[in-house]
Amino acid sequence: MAMDPDPDLDLDMDMDMETLADAALAGDSGGEAERYEAAEAEADILRDRFRLAVISIATAEGSKAGMTVADPVVACIADLAFKSAEQLAKDAELFAQHAGRKSVRMDDVILTAHRNEHLMGLSRTFSQELKGKEPASERKRKKSSKKYERVIEV
Repeated sequence: MAMDPDPDLDLDMDMDMETLADAALAGDSGGEAERYEAAEAEADILRDRFRLAVISIATAEGSKAGMTVADPVVACIADLAFKSAEQLAKDAELFAQHAGRKSVRMDDVILTAHRNEHLMGLSRTFSQELKGKEPASERKRKKSSKKYERVIEV
């Protein structure tokens, strides 16, 4: 099932993309523009795959409940899920930047879920399960404080 996103819903994102495209074209004769186009194509593929996965899940859950979900409803659910995931990703990135890091950590993801208690609980549980499965040799050890190791002799 092909799905055309509502242009009104994606207006802000399209405007940002156009601004980035104009900046890329003005800054470089071809290299940055090609990289931008490749990144935009990859983003389109990821967005489509995400939406298809949501459509598949919504249809399967409807079938489990013995219901048929109308195509417009499924498309709406897919768009809402994408917008929600996009906002969560932006929030996680901002938390990482605020902490002075260039990469997002699990703690940043958990912080983004603070508006939804259930999601935050699931995220914490998942994080703890991942840490439990991690081999002990790969876990980072906290360094002991040097001030307690120093002994002043008189």
